[in-house]
Amino acid sequence: MYMIKEMPKEERPRERLVNQGVKALSNEELLAILLRTGSQESSVIELSKKVLYHLHGLQDLKNITVQELLTIKGIKLAKATTLIAAIELGRRLSRDVKVSKYRIQSAFDIYELVKSEIAHLEQENFVVLYLNVKGEVIHKETIFIGTINQTLIHPREIFKPAIKLAASAVVFCHNHPTGDATPSKADLDATSKLMEASDIVGIDLVDHVIIGKNEFYSIKAGKKTKL
Repeated sequence: MYMIKEMPKEERPRERLVNQGVKALSNEELLAILLRTGSQESSVIELSKKVLYHLHGLQDLKNITVQELLTIKGIKLAKATTLIAAIELGRRLSRDVKVSKYRIQSAFDIYELVKSEIAHLEQENFVVLYLNVKGEVIHKETIFIGTINQTLIHPREIFKPAIKLAASAVVFCHNHPTGDATPSKADLDATSKLMEASDIVGIDLVDHVIIGKNEFYSIKAGKKTKL
């Protein structure tokens, strides 16, 4: 019977985390702690490497599905669902920490706040940031999912929460799954319609920022910034 050689106790990821701190662990070791055990053919570290080798980069973990994980030899349902749950918890924690009293002073600030949430998505997500008089974010909400169209994005859905929150201003942002942040005619038409609505209700429209891959476009400034 084939036996997997066990690594010395002091080299195991859990023990290294306790003794040296979580920052000392590699990506493989962090995954190994979540996977807990290996398979009959692979140690838990080897299994972790299989998961990472399956991806083009660590960022791809954001989009991986249970079904895709199950195609990796040694990954069963319990391990797959544990990884997906951990990834989603990390995503939600990141959102909560960033939004609290985050101050918007530029289009770059908007990009930095929302890029990790929507830049990687395969559908367009229209997100609204609601600001107080100091320009701080008091609420963030995804209003619409799908291709941006001025007939589908109704000002009522956007400005009703603003009035409830007593927001002084709003910021619009959405992603382009292609990675190119250049606005379409529909983007510009929808922005124009929403700008008219903001004037009517007396709530300032700070900007509409389109998020691409390592770039963003500020409709207010009329220019694209590559990072």
